[in-house]
Amino acid sequence: MDKTNSKFITVCFLSLAALVGFTVSVLIKALSGAFGVIAKLSDYDLFKHGLPVMLAVVLFASLQFNKNVLQWADEVVAEIKKVVWPPIKDTRMMTVVVIIMVFISSIIISVFDLFSGFVLNQFLK
Repeated sequence: MDKTNSKFITVCFLSLAALVGFTVSVLIKALSGAFGVIAKLSDYDLFKHGLPVMLAVVLFASLQFNKNVLQWADEVVAEIKKVVWPPIKDTRMMTVVVIIMVFISSIIISVFDLFSGFVLNQFLK
């Protein structure tokens, strides 16, 4: 495994673990308003803050220290390095084309919406 790949993979695993911890924290806060059991448990700091941190640490450790997952992640990074990305000029031009097409589509849909609203109002009068 390449040293830069190893650092990149570790940062990705750490980011995923932090995202999972944050998601669990938000879910605890959201579900405490709907379920009394979770509301009572969320009064305890160990549940409210400890559970998300513990889940994040366990997820990170299980990903970082599993040889099969590390080998898979290294292969993924190696395959991504093989991708030939388009030049920046082409990317900018395609972005401009997409923005123009979205603008034209929004105008067409808005005109149809206004016209159909006008026709419906005339029928209802």
